[in-house]
Amino acid sequence: MAATTQRESVRAPKSSEQLKRPGFVERIYNGEGGLQIVPNRKKWFGVLIALVVLCLAAILIRGFSLGIDFEGGTRLSMPPTNGADETSVSEVFEEATGVQPQTTQIVGSGEARQVEVTSERLSEEQIRDVRTALFDRFQPTDSSGEVTEAAVNDSTVSESWGSSITQRMLIALVVFLLAVFLYITIRLERDMAIAAIICLVIDLIVVAGIYALVGFEVSPATVIGLLTILSFSLYDTVVVFDKVNENTTGLFQSTRSTYAEEVNLAVNQTIMRSLNTTIFSVVPIISLLVIAVGLMGVGTLKDLALVQFLGVIVGTFSSIFFAAPLLVVFKNRSKKFKEHEQRVMLAREGQLGTSSSTVTAPDNEENAESALVGVENKEETTKRQVASPNARVTSNDEDAGRSWRPGM
Repeated sequence: MAATTQRESVRAPKSSEQLKRPGFVERIYNGEGGLQIVPNRKKWFGVLIALVVLCLAAILIRGFSLGIDFEGGTRLSMPPTNGADETSVSEVFEEATGVQPQTTQIVGSGEARQVEVTSERLSEEQIRDVRTALFDRFQPTDSSGEVTEAAVNDSTVSESWGSSITQRMLIALVVFLLAVFLYITIRLERDMAIAAIICLVIDLIVVAGIYALVGFEVSPATVIGLLTILSFSLYDTVVVFDKVNENTTGLFQSTRSTYAEEVNLAVNQTIMRSLNTTIFSVVPIISLLVIAVGLMGVGTLKDLALVQFLGVIVGTFSSIFFAAPLLVVFKNRSKKFKEHEQRVMLAREGQLGTSSSTVTAPDNEENAESALVGVENKEETTKRQVASPNARVTSNDEDAGRSWRPGM
């Protein structure tokens, strides 16, 4: 009777709380998502190659829409009074100079609103003619409310200033990449430094390709923002690599997992931190874009926020999907890592063979005792089973297998 009761208690169904498994978001938060990013690296590399080819084609075929600060030219601005808007001002400008304006836009907000026109470099005579034509047509007023031709402002920018900005940007970029390479090499290792630099270059190509494809104007603020996003992308990549370095300590003294599996585990353990960083970075940038475009008009603030927005998104994807898989590719070229992976595979095959063995029924007490010892040895061996670190934990313990959480 007691035995029957015991069997019924063993067979009793588990409660809904015991059967409840953590959801996808919770698993991602706890670093247990089990996303197969590194094992599927060939797919991600295919996406990467296609994206880079598309961006390079856009850069080479369409080119960039360079602002006046890079190409040189003339800029005129005036208050939008008496019906002055982009279309009407552009028509008057073209009639007075015979030159089609490159851009005509409203900048600023409130009393500081201005209609701004940019074009190729005009002569002094052309500037006088267009200022007179704009004044006669729209009768603009200055800050004191007086109708005067002085309300039409003009400025000329030399293309040499733009080339000086470009040259300094390239020097700053080279110095930055060199400093990054040296830091990661000293702090972590050389292969990680190479992978990080390649990802930074990819980020530059993709952001530049988007600018060329869509036709966003490139200004000095764009250049400043571009250098800023490199540091963000680098931070995300170093976080992943630091976790990889921690997970792979003592890797060759064990046959528990391969280097690729430990890297994939590190990506899963840091992905929530990367996403959190991205979200908290994008929100203020979006707010900046809304203020720049909706309240203050397009201008320097918009250029700075736009390139940062694109860079943060691109940098997050490259650090998660490309940096770690690229590191695995570099490591797998080494004989040392190849041999370790073979040892891990052999250890797993040997364990599978042991697990599949069966125990025959004993004919006598001696055989029964031998069989009992065999079962105990089998159970002990099963406890020492070699398993992938990315295998899902099925223990009822809520905290089982949680080796890392954001903030730890």
